[in-house]
Amino acid sequence: MSKGTRWALTALVLVVAGVIALWPRASEEPAPGDRGSDFQAKPPPDLIMARNQAALRPCPKGEGGPEVLRGVTAICLGDGEQVDVGAATAGRTLVNFWATWCGPCQDELKVLDAYAQQPGAVSVVAVQVQSKEADGLELLAKLGVHLPSVFDEADGVRRAVGTPARLPVSYLVGTDGSITEIASPAVFDTVEQVREVVG
Repeated sequence: MSKGTRWALTALVLVVAGVIALWPRASEEPAPGDRGSDFQAKPPPDLIMARNQAALRPCPKGEGGPEVLRGVTAICLGDGEQVDVGAATAGRTLVNFWATWCGPCQDELKVLDAYAQQPGAVSVVAVQVQSKEADGLELLAKLGVHLPSVFDEADGVRRAVGTPARLPVSYLVGTDGSITEIASPAVFDTVEQVREVVG
C-alpha cells in the first residue's frame, strides 16, 4: 500500500469518526433546563391525589372585586390553576386567611364551611398561607372542609391586603369592593356568629 493511500484511508477514518461523534442522538435525555413547559407544568402525583381527596368547591370567577386584589394571583387549591384573587372575591365575600400549623384556624374552617352551605350565605373563600400546598390539601380533606380555597405561595395576597401577623384573620368584602377586617370575633366559633357579622 502506497504512502498516499495510507494517508487517504487515515483521513477517511478520521472524518467518519468525527461525523459519528457529532451526530445528534435522539434518545438522549434533555438537560433539566431544556425540558419543555408541558413537562414542568405537570404537578407531582401526590398533589393530584391530594386535590382529588380534598374535593374542594371551584374557585369563584366574578367581575371586579377589591381594587387591592385585582391582578393579584394565587393557586386555586381545587384545580391547581392560577386565579385572579380580585375576581375570586368579587361581590359580598368573606375571606379567611389560615395556615396548617394554626390550631384555631382548623376549628374556624369547619365553622365557615358549615356556614357556606346555609341558604343565603355569602361567598366564602379561604386563603392558605405560610404552609405547604400539599399539607393544606391534606388538612382540608381530613377536616372534611370543601370551601373554595387559594394557595398564597408568594404572600402576594397577604401583602396586598396588609394582614396582621396573627392567624386566623378574616375580612369582609363589600359589594362596592371595600375590604374590612373582622375584628370581633377574632375566631368564629359558631355559624350564628358568622351570620351575625356578615348580615
